[in-house]
Formats: sequence, C-alpha cells, structure tokens
Amino acid sequence: MVETVFRIESARIIAGAARIVRDVGIAEELAQDALVAALEQWPESGVPERPGAWLTAAAKHRAIDLVRRRETYARKLAEVGRTLEDVPPPEPAGPDDIDDDLLRLIFTACHPVLSAEARIALTLRLLGGLTTPEIARAFLAPEATVAQRIVRAKRGLAKARVPFEVPYGAERAARLSSVLEVIYLIFNEGYAATAGDDLLRPGLCEDALRLARVLAGLMPEEPEVHGLAALLELQASRTAARTGPDGRPVLLADQNRARWDRLLIRRGFAALRRAGTGPYAVQAAIAACHAQAARYEDTDWATIAALYARLMAITPSPVVELNRAVAVSMAEGPAAALEVVDALMAEPALAGYHLLPSVRGDLLARLGRGAEARAEFTRAAGLTRNARERELLLARAAATGAGTSGTTGTFGGAGAGAESGGAGAEGRAGR
Repeated sequence: MVETVFRIESARIIAGAARIVRDVGIAEELAQDALVAALEQWPESGVPERPGAWLTAAAKHRAIDLVRRRETYARKLAEVGRTLEDVPPPEPAGPDDIDDDLLRLIFTACHPVLSAEARIALTLRLLGGLTTPEIARAFLAPEATVAQRIVRAKRGLAKARVPFEVPYGAERAARLSSVLEVIYLIFNEGYAATAGDDLLRPGLCEDALRLARVLAGLMPEEPEVHGLAALLELQASRTAARTGPDGRPVLLADQNRARWDRLLIRRGFAALRRAGTGPYAVQAAIAACHAQAARYEDTDWATIAALYARLMAITPSPVVELNRAVAVSMAEGPAAALEVVDALMAEPALAGYHLLPSVRGDLLARLGRGAEARAEFTRAAGLTRNARERELLLARAAATGAGTSGTTGTFGGAGAGAESGGAGAEGRAGR
C-alpha cells in the first residue's frame, strides 16, 4: 500500500520538497525519508485518509528542518519568499500550489543544461516514478550507466545553479521545447524500440502519455503542448494492432483497425482542436489523417504529403523529407518519390539510418526492380539494431525476387512512413 501510494504521488512529493530546498537531488532523498517514516508509522497508526498528502507534508517538514539547520532562518525566508511557519503540519498546501511545484519540477528535470539522455533518465525517475533498474530495462542500458546519468544530472543541475522555477517570456518558450522533446523521445523509444528483441515497450508510451497529459493540464494555454498530447494519443491508439500474437510487426495496411483504441483517438482529436500550428501539431494532423480513414485504401495521402511539406518548412530535416517521400509515393507513385529519396542518399545525417534503404527498397520493388530492392532491404537489415525490424526486412528481401516487385502493397514494412510519430515524423515505417 505505502509503496503504491508513493509511486503514484512521488513526483508531487519531490516537487513540493524541491520548492523549499531548491535541489531536486536532495528533494528526492527527503521524499524517500518520508516513505521510510510511513513504513514505520502506518502499520501502527493506520493509513491516513489522504496518504499522498501525508507523505507530501512529511517531506516538506523534513525540507524545512534541513533549511533551518543549514542557514539562518531570516536568510532562507528571503530566498524562498514565503513564511515557512505557514506550512500546515498535517496537510500540504492546496492543489494549485502542488501543481505549480510539479510544473517547476518538469522544467527543472528537462533543463537544456543536461544532455538528452540525462534529461530522459531524470524525468522518468522524478516524474515517471520509475526506479533505476526499470529505466535501464526500458532502454536496454546497463543499470550502472543509467544510475550514473541520474547522479550526474542532479549534480549538473546543482552545479549550474538551475533555479527551481517556471521560466517566462522567451526563456519559457525555449525551455518548453526541451520539455516537449523529452516527452516525445520517451514515447518514441516505447513506440518503436531502437534496439532489442521487442518492437514495442508499452510502459514507456504510457509514461510519456501521462506526462503529456499532466503538462497539458498544467499549461492549458500552450497550443504546442496540446499538439504533442494529440500526437501521442493518436499514435498510442494503434498500439494493440501493431504487433501480432508472436510479437512480429504488422504493417499499417494489414492492421485490424477495429483494434485501434477509439477512446484515445477521441482524446487525440480533442487535443488537436486546442493545438496550434507548430511541428507537433502538424505531426498530430498527419496521425489524424490515418485515424480518420476507415480502411487503408481511404487514406488521404495527398493531404499527408502537403502536411509533410508544411513540416519541412517549420523544421527542415532529412528524416522529415524521407517521410514526405513516402507520402508522395502513395499520392503520386513510386517514381516521383524515388527522385526525392535518391537526393537523400548522400545526406550525412542518414548514413547509418536503416529506414533510408528500407524506403528505397520498397520504391524499387514497386517499380519492378527486384534485385536492387533486395539489396536495399538486406542493407537496411544490417543497419537496424531491433531484432523484430531485422526479421521483417530480411523477410522482405527474401520475398523480393529479381525482376519482381515483391511488395506486399503496404508502404513501409520497416521503412519510414505511413504513420506519424516515432523517429522524426513518421517513425518506423508503416506501423
């Protein structure tokens, strides 16, 4: 019971303590102290009516004691900017106050002073409630490596004296992009795992979705926050249909759309109506095109291609251009798309990107250039670190005979395209 409550409430407990001590590392330790106190006291006194509030209050009082021991009372009053004595002993401050603290914690954990890997690990630890071993398993990384990232992240924030606050003005816009990026990357790794034996890591998708929903609730006036929430809701709606009983990928054209989660789709459309015109909103609009199509054949590829062109204008990227090529191939034919893809072959950023030869192989197969297509699929299989994608690519290579198309009629077995979300904009192809 205690551990369950702590996992649910840990982010708010840490956030409340961090507002007082101004250090997320120390705040996490204080939250753990509160957990120990609960484990000692609750078996005798009984579980309080509001266990989360009890833990938050316990952590805050430990934070206050620490502040008083460290510095003079008057100096800390000036720094914190409020009267510590006003904190009621049995209950935390009101819900709005906790939410403000949570927002501060999100912006602190995702501060650009940290590397992307450190931001992700720290966010999952402080806001996702994941333990170090859980994060390590999710990303197939050594536990010691993840532990070091978290420790270094906390030290980095302390060394840089990152303020525990929600920034404003231009700084807020810049910092918000970092927060959204972290949530986006967490979802992507769950949606299409970079390496390992499994295509999906649903736990990471769920954590990212929860963070996006929390952020949308805390920042309801930020359109791009709703854009990201819409994108993740719509992408997550297809999770159940993306793999078969054996765990193998199911291409978009072959997915049973009756298994798409209609509740998540409705939530996605609701968020999209509140979104603006930023990059996440555009990607969400692409995902919405797929969600609106009752059958694969009904997909509005012309609109998707136009949306990718808009995305290229906002955030130019060779990955986005590769995804645009996929949509162009479906709207205008493989020959038109092959010109776009061939122009990307010399792009340094895509040198080791397995989705580039995968897409090119699909285009060549559809043009009847089977031997060339087979070579591209084989090359793509050698570049991917995901076992499920490798199996699919090798199967496509084997099915693509010289001089035959060998295509399933679905774009994107493991290439980029056919749906938004994932690495870049479309992510792993056709899924």
